Amino acid sequence: MERKEDTPAREARRKYEEKVKEKRKQASGNFGTMIPRPLFEEINAFLEENHITKVTLIREGYEALKKKKEDGSLKNKEE
Repeated sequence: MERKEDTPAREARRKYEEKVKEKRKQASGNFGTMIPRPLFEEINAFLEENHITKVTLIREGYEALKKKKEDGSLKNKEE
């Protein structure tokens, strides 16, 4: 695959991205995880149907698990 010709706009975008790359890394994160396709599609359909973002899903799930842990109802996988 050939690289596209450098244009002033592309060069400016690359320069900007290089400048803010570290700042963006510090401001946010990515779990970078893989799940089976059927589960992925089921979750996406549920989120779309209920107008829920993936960020909200993660935040709410995390809060629910923290509450379960505080209540003592969350079991470790090692147990």
